[in-house]
Amino acid sequence: MGDQGTLDVAVRTEAVLGVGPTWDSLYSSLLWVDALSSRVFRFTPGPDTNASLDMPQHVGAAKPRTVGGLVMNLRDGVALVDRDGSRRWLVYWAREGMRGTDAGVDPAGRLWASTSRYEKNDGRKSGKERKESAQQAQQLGGWLTQVEPDGSARVVVDGVGMGSGVAWSPDGRLLYYVDSPTRRVDVLVFDPTTGAAGRRRPLCEIEPEAGWPAGVCVDSDGCVWVALWDGWAVRRYTPEGRLDRELAVPVARPTACCFGGDDHSDLYVTTARAGLSPEVLAEQELAGSLLVITNVGNGLATPAFAG
Repeated sequence: MGDQGTLDVAVRTEAVLGVGPTWDSLYSSLLWVDALSSRVFRFTPGPDTNASLDMPQHVGAAKPRTVGGLVMNLRDGVALVDRDGSRRWLVYWAREGMRGTDAGVDPAGRLWASTSRYEKNDGRKSGKERKESAQQAQQLGGWLTQVEPDGSARVVVDGVGMGSGVAWSPDGRLLYYVDSPTRRVDVLVFDPTTGAAGRRRPLCEIEPEAGWPAGVCVDSDGCVWVALWDGWAVRRYTPEGRLDRELAVPVARPTACCFGGDDHSDLYVTTARAGLSPEVLAEQELAGSLLVITNVGNGLATPAFAG
């Protein structure tokens, strides 16, 4: 299945739910978050620094802005963080029991922000219990919202169980979306000029023994990379939905992936400790760390939010 690359540890840490890796080309660094610890990180290779910013509530994703600063998908909505650290709401939708999860920026600089309900999961459910939990999650009412730079917003996909990944094809005409309980990576026809998302169909389905699909990214060949929660791996699927690569990782719960580095050839992988027992964690010393698989492919530059 091709070159496996070289796996290394970018940041050895114990994130509860590390998610949302995004390469910030302006600062040659990687943004990522520990969602349930309400912390945003910026990892800079070379000096190997991992600066952190504490937030007042759970954070699902942090993305760069064209004017500097960050846009964040928080528990209660989407917020802007300016260069001086000041914060303000761009979209506020606080709802009991809901939180912001993954987010992505489309080629025109719009933000696409997912939400889901909080789910109590101790990581020791049986296969039947996990299936029932996934079926229930699909009925809990999360959504995927398109947020314009001026703060206007509209729901594009509703009835979301756990929005875990959003990405675009190299030409911007396909939108890939993961609602984890469906076990699918879906693809929607997309108009990068208007932001309209059309017909939704499955690109691929993850078999039960391979885990649950989570965060995604797209490479310069148009192939989709997806992290597999409880699957110990990251997979690549062709634009036709065929599995053609699988990279093993030393933790059960990889959560998301993105390409980074100056030439976008390194695949960064966030991981989680959430729901794993002390006995399991004792055998997975890198759970919660930020991993990197070097020289594994050719990724795409990440657009910045235009607001």
